[in-house]
Amino acid sequence: MDWTPLTVKESITLVEDDEKMALLMKNYFSGFGYRVDVINSGENAAREIIDNPPDVVILDLMLPGQDGLSICRAIREKYVGKILILTATGDDMDQVAALEMGADDFVNKPIKPRVLLARVRMLLRRCVSAGQQADKQAEAEEPAVNAKLLEYGSLYLNRSLQRCKLGDSEVSLTSSEFAILWHLASHAEQVLSREQLLPLLSGLEYDGLSRIIDNKIAQLRKKLNDNASRPKGIITVRNKGYLFVPDYW
Repeated sequence: MDWTPLTVKESITLVEDDEKMALLMKNYFSGFGYRVDVINSGENAAREIIDNPPDVVILDLMLPGQDGLSICRAIREKYVGKILILTATGDDMDQVAALEMGADDFVNKPIKPRVLLARVRMLLRRCVSAGQQADKQAEAEEPAVNAKLLEYGSLYLNRSLQRCKLGDSEVSLTSSEFAILWHLASHAEQVLSREQLLPLLSGLEYDGLSRIIDNKIAQLRKKLNDNASRPKGIITVRNKGYLFVPDYW
C-alpha cells in the first residue's frame, strides 16, 4: 500500500449525507495527510465552502436540503479550488450537467477509496502545474495575454475580478467559462484548438472525444448573445478549433 504522507497538508471538504461512508472516507484521506472537513447536508454547504474554502471539494449529487448540482453552481463563482462530483448513476446527462456547472471531475459510486484518492491527487497536481505553466507562458507571450483588462467594442473583461460586461449589462460567468473567454480574447484572431483550451478547465489532455470545450463554448455564446446557429463573435474553425473575432463586439 502507498502510505506516503503529504508534506503539505492540502484540505478537502467532503459533502456526503451517508455518515458512515463519510467517516470512512475522512479516515482514509486523513491517513494520507489531508485535512478533511465533512458536511452531511446540502442545506448550508455552499456557504460553509465559500467561508472556509478548501483545496478540493468532494460533492455528492444526491443530498438533503440542496442537491449537489445546485451547490456546485452556487459556489463556482466564488470558489477557485477543484470540485469533484460523486454520482450514483452512470447517466451521461448528470456528468454533462456537472461539468457545465463548473465541476472539474466526477467519480461513480460505489466508491473505491484508492481511485478517489488518485483523482484528488491528479486534480491537485493539475492545479499546481497549470499555474506554473500559465506563469511561464504569460512571461513569453504578447502584451494582451499579460493584460489585466481587455475591451473589444462593448465587451469588457477584468481578469483580476473575473468580471465580464457586455455593454451596460453584467454577464455572469463561471470561473471555467471566464478562463476560456479570456484565453480566446487575449489571443484574438488566432485559432485555438480544443487541446489548447481543455487544460484551462482541468489539465486533461484532449482525447478527440471530449465535448467539454464545445459545451463551454455553447454556454458562452448563449450568455454573450452570440447567435448559436450562426456565431460571429466566437466562431468554429472546422477541424481546428475556435477563434475570437474582436471586431464583432
